Amino acid sequence: MPDRKSFSFSLFLDKDLNKKKNKEKSNSIRTAESMRVFVYLIVFFSFFDLFTQLPIMSPFAESLGAAPFLTGLAVGMYSFSNTIGNILSGFLTDKKGAFGVLVSGLLLTGTALLLYHLAFDAWSLLAIRFVHGLLAGLIVPAAFTYLANAAEDQKKGKGAAISGAFVGLAAIIGPAFSGIVASRTSETTVLTSTAVVLLLLGILSLLFLRPETEESSNEKEEVPITIRFFFQHASVVKAFIGAFLLMFSQGVLAYMLPLKVLNLGFDTQTSGMLLSIFGIVAILVFVSPINKVFDHLKPKWTLAFGMTVMGASLLFISLSEAITLLYLCMGLYGIGFAFLFPSINSLLVHAVPPAHRGKAYGYFYAFFSLGVVAGSGVTGMLALTANEGFVFTGLVLITAAAGSLLKEPPVIKSPPQS
Repeated sequence: MPDRKSFSFSLFLDKDLNKKKNKEKSNSIRTAESMRVFVYLIVFFSFFDLFTQLPIMSPFAESLGAAPFLTGLAVGMYSFSNTIGNILSGFLTDKKGAFGVLVSGLLLTGTALLLYHLAFDAWSLLAIRFVHGLLAGLIVPAAFTYLANAAEDQKKGKGAAISGAFVGLAAIIGPAFSGIVASRTSETTVLTSTAVVLLLLGILSLLFLRPETEESSNEKEEVPITIRFFFQHASVVKAFIGAFLLMFSQGVLAYMLPLKVLNLGFDTQTSGMLLSIFGIVAILVFVSPINKVFDHLKPKWTLAFGMTVMGASLLFISLSEAITLLYLCMGLYGIGFAFLFPSINSLLVHAVPPAHRGKAYGYFYAFFSLGVVAGSGVTGMLALTANEGFVFTGLVLITAAAGSLLKEPPVIKSPPQS
């Protein structure tokens, strides 16, 4: 039987060992949290890159002598190649890991942005736009896959809301920064500034970001799946449709809201302020305690609510003839946006196993890119007035929200094998 001294010494060793384990666990949690914050920063600047282009690309194309058709093509070329880049990123992320794709995307996109200095006519600009969009498409699916795999299961909804706040912040700051800097210097100065930041983030990622996907690869269930799986799973399809319609409505707003504002006798600055209101309200919802609702309610309910509120706000915009009412409508749209974005992310994350989230996010953000083009393109092709465009889009969103609540087919337990 051990004496009292040996027992006390053993107890001391156990306590010391527990302290070390707790300290290591605490340090590990802080490190993981720091890395998530860093990836949120990457998400911000990847969308910042997108939004800074909006006010300057048309004038830049015209300054190179582009005809109206080529100017429109130059603007749309980025979204076209970005869609390809998103899908490519998804496959590479699942095969090579999110870390490698993320770092490569940052460094390559930063380099591509410097190529705008070499544009000498419309055709060279088109080629650069294609390369830029393709390489920039690598970043976002890899970043969101990294975040989804790093987050605790019970906090994935809140995590999606926080990432949405960074996207909204980029939507507010990006165009304003771009417009101010381009008016005082040039369009290439804006693009070069973004290039420097992305290159710096790429270098810092190599130094400070841990390739967590490689560490957890052994824990993943490597089940081969076909593309058909993503379009047969009800939750994944809802996420894709939600992403498409979210950006479809954004495309309609970008096209129709300035026309509506001009018809009411106000200038384009007012349009920018209205769009900022929606972004500010969305961010307030994202970062407030409201974001906890995404971890307590099923995503299908928050998705339907968000889509309905967005649709209703667009219908109200079509009826509004006072600028004050438009501000209220855009605030309402911001609330709907804030509920829809985390919902579609949560649907995707919970439906797709970690080993295949890269491909899922690749398709997801491909639908994002297509939605922007389709929003302005479809309403323009139908020759709708501003009010008619808002009514059409509002009804589409409300109809989709109702459809999302219909009884779902049985969930696919395991992906179909190829």
